Amino acid sequence: MSSVAVLTPESFAEHRSGLKDQEIAGCVPEDEAYIPTYLEAFPPLPEKGAPGEKAGEPPSAWGSKIRPIKASVITQVFHVPLEERRYKDNSQFGEGEEAKVCLDIMQRTGAHIELSLAKDQGLSIMVTGKVDSVMKARKEIVARLQTQASATVAIPKEHHRFVIGKNGEKLQELELKTATKIAIPRPDDPSANIRITGTKEGIEKARHEILLISAEQDKRAVERLSLEKAFHPFIAGAHNRLVQELSLETGARISIPPSSLPKDEIVITGEKEAVALAVSRIRAIYEDKKRKTTTISVEVKKSQHKYIIGPKGNTLQEILEATGVSVEMPPLDSSSETIILRGEPDKLGPALTQVYAKAKSVMVVEVTAPAWLHRFIIGKKGQNIGRITQQLPRVHIEFTDGEERISLEGPTEEVEQAQAQIQEIIKDLLVRMDYTEINIDQRFHRHLIGKNGANINRIKEQYKVSVRIAQDSERSGLVRIEGDPKGVQLARRELMEMVQRMENERTKDLIVEQKFHRTIIGQKGEKIKEVRDKFPEVIINFPDPSQKSDIVQLRGPKNEVEKCAKFLQKIIADLIENSFSLSVPIFKQFHKNIIGKGGANIKKIREETNTKIDLPTENSNSEMIVITGKKNNCEAARDRILAIQRELVRHESQEVLPQENGEVSPEAEFVPRKCDVITISGRAEKCELAKAALLALVPITEDVEVSYELHRYIIGQKGIGIRKMMEDYEVNIWVPQPEKQLDVIKVTGLAANVERAKQGLLERVKELQAEQEDRALRSFKVTMSVDPKFHPKIIGRKGAVISQIRKDHDVSIQFPDKGDEQQDLIVISGYERNVEEARQAIQQLVAELQEMVSQDVHLDPRTHARIIGARGKAIRKLMEEFKVDIRFPQPGSDEPDKVTVTGLPETVDNAIDHLLNLEEEYLLSVTETETLAAYMKPPSPKGFVVRDAPWNASVFSFQAPDMSSAEDFPTFGTVVAPKQASAWGPKKF
Repeated sequence: MSSVAVLTPESFAEHRSGLKDQEIAGCVPEDEAYIPTYLEAFPPLPEKGAPGEKAGEPPSAWGSKIRPIKASVITQVFHVPLEERRYKDNSQFGEGEEAKVCLDIMQRTGAHIELSLAKDQGLSIMVTGKVDSVMKARKEIVARLQTQASATVAIPKEHHRFVIGKNGEKLQELELKTATKIAIPRPDDPSANIRITGTKEGIEKARHEILLISAEQDKRAVERLSLEKAFHPFIAGAHNRLVQELSLETGARISIPPSSLPKDEIVITGEKEAVALAVSRIRAIYEDKKRKTTTISVEVKKSQHKYIIGPKGNTLQEILEATGVSVEMPPLDSSSETIILRGEPDKLGPALTQVYAKAKSVMVVEVTAPAWLHRFIIGKKGQNIGRITQQLPRVHIEFTDGEERISLEGPTEEVEQAQAQIQEIIKDLLVRMDYTEINIDQRFHRHLIGKNGANINRIKEQYKVSVRIAQDSERSGLVRIEGDPKGVQLARRELMEMVQRMENERTKDLIVEQKFHRTIIGQKGEKIKEVRDKFPEVIINFPDPSQKSDIVQLRGPKNEVEKCAKFLQKIIADLIENSFSLSVPIFKQFHKNIIGKGGANIKKIREETNTKIDLPTENSNSEMIVITGKKNNCEAARDRILAIQRELVRHESQEVLPQENGEVSPEAEFVPRKCDVITISGRAEKCELAKAALLALVPITEDVEVSYELHRYIIGQKGIGIRKMMEDYEVNIWVPQPEKQLDVIKVTGLAANVERAKQGLLERVKELQAEQEDRALRSFKVTMSVDPKFHPKIIGRKGAVISQIRKDHDVSIQFPDKGDEQQDLIVISGYERNVEEARQAIQQLVAELQEMVSQDVHLDPRTHARIIGARGKAIRKLMEEFKVDIRFPQPGSDEPDKVTVTGLPETVDNAIDHLLNLEEEYLLSVTETETLAAYMKPPSPKGFVVRDAPWNASVFSFQAPDMSSAEDFPTFGTVVAPKQASAWGPKKF
């Protein structure tokens, strides 16, 4: 746990005396602007001395002048007078509120704090730690241990933002440095007073710093000149060279709006004198050009305008540079063909000549070519067209998809050469190429293509043709074959044969219980592979296990499909026959005897009866043995198992013969007995009780009426449901075979158990019937038609709107898939009442959407990020507030300032007004930020500078330096002769 060190005045003074002056003063850094002299930066080496000088000699100038590395841990000491102490009535120093406050500050900042009470009852505080920790600790100590005063300082409102700094960094730094709290009025507050709270000393420091910042800003100025847009090019000069020279000459920053922005305002910022000089120079240029220049207008075809403008407007700049004439072009989105030339009369002629020359320097030609030939003209990987563009790099060749034309653009001579070469290629291709189109039902397309394109690729390779099949999304049956005339005809014939063969195909569905699917397929698909080998032309498709479907689909030629279906039905019949199952109750203690030594008995029964016999585990309480196979075989296996049990019971029972006087009666051996008769002797009432108990142990069978449709639900997946009921009630439950379609289930077991099982079965039937009724009620469906353009709005962002409708009304809502023919249909399913409510909710939403309008508003792109906000938080809030949808342009858009607002007419107008207000507010901030950024840029590094260097002394001297001068060229110490080394190595003594 941290603790506060409490020192006496004597120990505190002793401790403080060990600190350096610099540390006590708060670790004030040395003057960073100090420029060392040449001798300080490069002290001369000693003229005497050899290697191995004694350590006791005084250090050289190199060692004495090196600046010490600043310590990462500093110490600051400051004093709180008695009258400014917040806590004065402590009974014992170091145990009161001051100590608690210091402990809290130490834990929060990581600095170490020591307190000392001076003789005048003032408080001396010493803070040690890293620079940031010490500054934070000092600020908190002053705020919590020293009484606070406050004062106000008034500076111009426009200077407040410079006190705050970027992201408030300047204000935070000032508060830490002066240990004060500085409150600056909000932008909408007309007050110019800044309130400072802290100690008297801190308030004075903060006030001084704020006034310095304000004084610095008073030296700067911003001037806005409104000059006709047409004269801006003369002020900027060709390639902006003139405005750059003006900026360098005056020191002011001059911002001229780009030609695409219809604004007349030129902004000049900088020092007042520099701004005034720049303004006068710009006005002089403007007045001179306005007086001397005149204009002429010419008509040039719109398609040629881009050649006059040139890449990034370079051609216009070249004309301006060569002739001094400004060429004003109409906007590209305008239909006007009028070009205005502005300049001095004697220079307009040469400029006009250049404009016409640039307009006619490029030629545009269209070559007619069938659309299907375009890719052959281009060639594989663009080889053919690439050869032309390499020879004629200034020609631009453009192919338009679906149109029978090729556009060539470039210098006249090169365009004519390219045109001749392309026409030659077209002529050659028309002689040796052909194409044909056939209409094939789209459902056959994927079969024509084959798995991974196997079929279509084979045809392409075999006949050396190109086959183009329409995409599914195009909803077209057109198949186009292009290539050698002979290959085209052969490929067409093969495709038509394939289609005819597929048209003769038949699809048949077999109903096979899903539990048999795995058996039919076999391990690793071995059994189904045999079936497919037997019927190679038939495609057999099994449903995915997760679909819970019983449908197996066969597809192929009609006769082959019928044969395959009969073959599979025979396999299924055998499986059903062999899936007969019955349960035999056998006493648990006899299970091991039925299994036999090493499983001999059970194995023999299985082999001889060809059945599957499952016994419960030793830990199970069940006595049921389940036999599966053909009915006759199962009954035979059951009889053999019961015979083993009877034999075991007979051996374990003890026969008691009637006796008289302790001796066996002679008639006893000859008393006839039936095997199904049990004789009970004793008192009458006891015999009745025993009889009832014995009768209760006799198994009975009862029929329970259950609809055939519910049997599979009672059985459950893989028989789990029926087995659980048999184990729970200790009975045997027999369910008739599905093909019999009987509505009876037999329950066998002890009377009490049968009654419980019967009740349980009837309860299960009630549950299933209730579920069926609920499913029927929930299956109510309604289909409604809604224009697909509204679907995204109904779905909402990340499905939010449609999910809410589903949740509110407890319904299922399905939208059409992309490939569906009817894209306008929406299907709602659920309870009838809920479906109607959901439909009304969607109709109301559509009605609102139909009333909506979209309007475009142009906002300065520089303000978009501010309007959108961090992660779109601000724009989402605005859209929720006005109930509108706002879309900003994508990066690289032709209209980067166009923002689209969609919603009801009144809300759209309100939202646009709000957006324009935000733009005005943010644009002012952006402009001020850009202006400020120009002055806040760090100065370029000056490099390493020294004073009184030898080369500085001879700057104005035209005499060559004296090579023999020791002052200009000092020696680097005395040369020491190397010691004579011995051939045998260094001496050892």
